Amino acid sequence: MLLIRNGQVHTMENDTVFADGYVLCGDDGRILEVGAGVPVSVPAGCEVVDAEVGWVLPGWIDAHCHIGVFNDGLVDEGSDGNEITDPVTPQLRAVDAIFHQDRCYGEAVAGGVTSAMTGPGSANVIGGQFVFMKTVGRFVDEMALCAPAAMKMALGENPKRCYGPHAKTPQTRMATASILRDTLSRAREYAHKRQDPDESKRPAWDMKMEALLPVLDGRLPAKIHAHRADDILTAVRVCDEFGLRYTIDHCTEGYLVADVLVEAYLRGRDDPEAGTGRGCGKLEGVMVGPLLSDRSKPELSRQDIRNPGLLAGAGLPVAILTDHPVIPIQYLPISAGVAAREGMGETAALRSITIEAARLCGMDHRVGSLAPGKDADIQVLDGHPFDLRTRVKQVWVNGKQVAGSSR
Repeated sequence: MLLIRNGQVHTMENDTVFADGYVLCGDDGRILEVGAGVPVSVPAGCEVVDAEVGWVLPGWIDAHCHIGVFNDGLVDEGSDGNEITDPVTPQLRAVDAIFHQDRCYGEAVAGGVTSAMTGPGSANVIGGQFVFMKTVGRFVDEMALCAPAAMKMALGENPKRCYGPHAKTPQTRMATASILRDTLSRAREYAHKRQDPDESKRPAWDMKMEALLPVLDGRLPAKIHAHRADDILTAVRVCDEFGLRYTIDHCTEGYLVADVLVEAYLRGRDDPEAGTGRGCGKLEGVMVGPLLSDRSKPELSRQDIRNPGLLAGAGLPVAILTDHPVIPIQYLPISAGVAAREGMGETAALRSITIEAARLCGMDHRVGSLAPGKDADIQVLDGHPFDLRTRVKQVWVNGKQVAGSSR
């Protein structure tokens, strides 16, 4: 068992903070108690750690990155995130591409990032299946909490750039949207025919179509890459047409259409059949970033560091992402700190890389806050998390120390 005491415990549960708090963890790697002072009783043999009045927080969560898929220092050999041979590849699984020995996992843990949503890039209109995973473990099967966790889709510049020069479709935004609609329509027809009472009329098993079935009925969210405002609105339009559950990732020009996004969010929240294939689309929220990159391509020309604050202020759930390796994953709290400075506010920014990120990834029952029953993914910092001088002193994942020195 583990007891972390004498810390400023920021639970991220209803913004509860214990100025002199503790976290008690069980041998099963789950949190048992969180509170002020010390527990009524400390079990015999319990390891006791003095946080020395430091900040005690849940581990950070990167809601959208490509760690383990685009690997550090391996160039082409380590580039396993984009299968640029077919713009429709829903059957591809990130778990089959993860290089768990990528040194960036160690850098993530040292920076307090204990979980990440990672998967295919945005070359394809439908790129494949993301995995939500811990950043510590011997191999991906041990690290994965949920696979598949989302289906990657992409609008805008990237599919055009990857296929257009080779005289392949899509070469336009119209073609990208058409490919997406056509594929979802065929998957819906495939699902219908699978139910035919006459087995001889059922379609042959199709790996691509099978992968899309949980997207159509809302069991698996669509994770839609969209930067420009018109691409963001295309995402809303298509998801409403097919009743998909979805997040909009990057959402670079989201601040320009914040009112439309809020309408879509409220519409999905109030429709009990939203996101099930029977009602309207269900926008779960937006994932914003990378925030510290340059305007490296045309669709980033109106990038604005105030974007996450403006979207959160409008009433949308917001997570901040690094898009690692675009921004190294360990700089996730720096990205959130900049967002806090530029109008998001400290509390919302902290939530964007903890509990809000967990909710938008569908994993808030396991991670994202310090609460009884949740995974004991905990970090102790020697100062404010948004102060560049602050160091991560210790990190635990599933109740086991994985970074920092023992005391």
